[in-house]
Amino acid sequence: MEARNQTMVTEFLFVGFTEDLQQQVLLFLMFLFFYLITVFGNLSMIMLVWVDSRLHTPMYFFLSHLSFVDFCSSSTIAPKMLADFFVEKKTISFLGCAAQMRFFGFFVATECFLLAAMAYDRYVAICNPLLYTVVMSQSVCAHLVIGPYAMGFLSCMRHTVITFHLPFCGLNIINHFFCDVSPMLSIDTHIIKLILSIVAGAVGVFSGLTIFISYIYILMTILRIHSAEGRSKTFSTCSSHLITVSIMYGTLFFIYVRPNANFSLNLNKVVSVFYTAVIPMLNPLIYSLRNMEVKNAFRRNLERNTFPMGK
Repeated sequence: MEARNQTMVTEFLFVGFTEDLQQQVLLFLMFLFFYLITVFGNLSMIMLVWVDSRLHTPMYFFLSHLSFVDFCSSSTIAPKMLADFFVEKKTISFLGCAAQMRFFGFFVATECFLLAAMAYDRYVAICNPLLYTVVMSQSVCAHLVIGPYAMGFLSCMRHTVITFHLPFCGLNIINHFFCDVSPMLSIDTHIIKLILSIVAGAVGVFSGLTIFISYIYILMTILRIHSAEGRSKTFSTCSSHLITVSIMYGTLFFIYVRPNANFSLNLNKVVSVFYTAVIPMLNPLIYSLRNMEVKNAFRRNLERNTFPMGK
């Protein structure tokens, strides 16, 4: 009977944002704009790092992977969400829901660990500048990128397997716009919620602790610099990363770590927009607008492509 009940649900039905047609049109245009900027911004960042030799450094190597992860995480959610705006029944198959949760969880967890690797890179660059090229060798950088992908894969596997072993028993209405952990656990499964909270907390604590310790050492090094100009210049090299970390972790902790995370699924739905649509769009803008090297590289390649005969 238990096995039969678990297989009764063959599809899920999303509640979505609103049933008002005018609001649906406005939201569709807004999310379409977010997604187009996300695709253009992140793919442009990847191509820029790839073609410009002056950006072939560990910092931009990690940034290109961050852009790739942002592009993939947004593409896991946005196309289905945009298509659902103008359909009466916003359905997704059981396996499709599992796949969406698995891939999105994989990319989000990978991004957390990538941000930790980038924090370590900034720590070495600022606290041990003379040893930077030795410590951050190609082999080390490769391991610091492979590690986040591996950790993200293991983390999302646990989340998906645990969640989809729940006895849904015909409960297939999800008060959300994609398959996320919080709305999936609307039934009374306190033990499963506790296990998933521990798994999600482990990802956040481990990666967040790495970032926190790295920035403690960075801050101590910056405070030892005598000139205000030197402190400002040194801090500017990691300010973009710090902004990205603050937005990302602030949003994720609100959803997954705060007490009574399932208290208001409508509120969680609104906050989820930030890490599914806004953050992937903002990351390349933050790193391009606040980074002179990226702006110079973009200008060089734009001039090279615009005036090829003059080069």
